[in-house]
Amino acid sequence: MEKEFINPPGLNKPPGYTHTVTARGGKQIFIAGQTAWNAQGELVGRGDLRAQTVQAFENLKIALAAAGATFGDVVKYTTFVVNYSPEVRPMLGEVREMYVPMDHPPAHTLIGVQSLARDGMLIEIEATAVID
Repeated sequence: MEKEFINPPGLNKPPGYTHTVTARGGKQIFIAGQTAWNAQGELVGRGDLRAQTVQAFENLKIALAAAGATFGDVVKYTTFVVNYSPEVRPMLGEVREMYVPMDHPPAHTLIGVQSLARDGMLIEIEATAVID
């Protein structure tokens, strides 16, 4: 399975993501938005965006592994943050770098939202991966 990570001339060089990712062949995996709920159904890090971000990435790791994938197989992810402000972006990037390979980071969209599905949730991250 072949993946190509492209930052075309004419677009800025993005920090921490790639503008265009192509994948040829393989199996596509679509991971539903992961939040800070742990396996026991408890919200981790109520009021703490960093703790919730770590838990969401840990949940993504479990979901990817269930399909035989890793963060290296992710070609696109979308992050939704409640009451987003640019001041939290460095923290989000720091946590992301703990999980996402930065030599070929996937395409990424960051969206600020008013709220998420349940009270207390501050972040939700969905991902698409491709494996052989």
